[in-house]
Amino acid sequence: MKITAFVSLLIGFNVLAKRANGFEFIHPNSSQMLSFVESYSVNQSAVYNPLYVGLSLIQGAADKGAVCLDGTLPGYHLHRGFGSGANSWIVHLEGGGWCNSIRTCVYRKTTRRGSSKYFEKQLAFTGILSNKAQENPDFFNWNRVKIRYCDGASFTGDSEDKAHNLQFRGQKIWLAAMEELMSKGMRYAKQALLSGCSAGGLASILHCDEFHGLFSRRTKVKCFADAGMFLDARDAAGGHTLRNMYHGVVTLQGSGKNLPRTCTNHLDPTSCFFPQNIISNLRTPMFLLNTAYDSWQILASLAPPSADHRGTWKACQKNPANCSPSQINFLQGFRNQMLNTIKRFSISKQNGLFINSCFAHCQSERQDTWFADNSPLLGNKAIALAVGDWFFDRAPVKQIDCPYPCDKTCHNLIFRS
Repeated sequence: MKITAFVSLLIGFNVLAKRANGFEFIHPNSSQMLSFVESYSVNQSAVYNPLYVGLSLIQGAADKGAVCLDGTLPGYHLHRGFGSGANSWIVHLEGGGWCNSIRTCVYRKTTRRGSSKYFEKQLAFTGILSNKAQENPDFFNWNRVKIRYCDGASFTGDSEDKAHNLQFRGQKIWLAAMEELMSKGMRYAKQALLSGCSAGGLASILHCDEFHGLFSRRTKVKCFADAGMFLDARDAAGGHTLRNMYHGVVTLQGSGKNLPRTCTNHLDPTSCFFPQNIISNLRTPMFLLNTAYDSWQILASLAPPSADHRGTWKACQKNPANCSPSQINFLQGFRNQMLNTIKRFSISKQNGLFINSCFAHCQSERQDTWFADNSPLLGNKAIALAVGDWFFDRAPVKQIDCPYPCDKTCHNLIFRS
């Protein structure tokens, strides 16, 4: 299967992960491994007994052209804040890959990533969305929102394909959602944080300054991207798998006109879909949470089937302990590219970093990686505390891990055949 289809089609299933000796053991079939690390909806209810929050569709969105791929209404899940957090807001953008061709977008319409007909009516709020102080010490009593992702272009597209009944309206969904939340009280926010995971993490970068612009100068506004640093990297065969895919997304969905002008005024639209060309020019404070060996990028960008015809990467992808010295060297090169990409960004005092040397993807939505007894640590600090220290200006946070395999606190993803 071509990588364009491979990446776009494998989305949206839930699995149960059990942690043992620092690893998450996943039991995928041949079509599930990649979908797990992208949708990353791990069932932890048996352990954490999370709050479930109901779905709200944005009534009237269709009149503004703000619809999912299939023309259905977009939606969100909102749990109201209380006490000292009643006037503070977290807006979290859902992830779930992209679609970059008519074929993959038509398929996506039959999933929760392209149609609200398939949205879950309730979602578990864990990690950064938890309402328990012992699970989410700094943001538990804020207004917490998760905006559903059903456009396939990180909330940036604005075009259509009438022949195939496809609506590429991510930018209009973004605007309609912001208008809806402002009417629900966000306009009075004293503090606001835009966050997101994976494709939603990329969206939080692309929309960060736009989000800031919604508020008055009296509101403290920052942005947070989890697993959103998708790099314009060469794959194992020397090709540009992710760049080719992003080119399809941006071209098909008409995203170029909605990408940050600080980038598009000197680079092509595809380049401006890569966060490495955006982050250093953001005016709004930004925190980047990322693993140096992002599981999704290893599977779908660095060593996809199209770049691994002989299957020499399969064992390494399932477990880093199986990687050959040359493969580890290749992955260390990817880590070095990540660190070089964020050098200029890290100079600014307003920005924050937590780059750990784990094989994982998305760490803020999962309770076990966000804040728990055995959470990943850098500088002896859990992710939740690092993000809180940065947001509330309690301490500067610029944490970069030593290279693999030195970190023993990781919750690495290990895939079993």
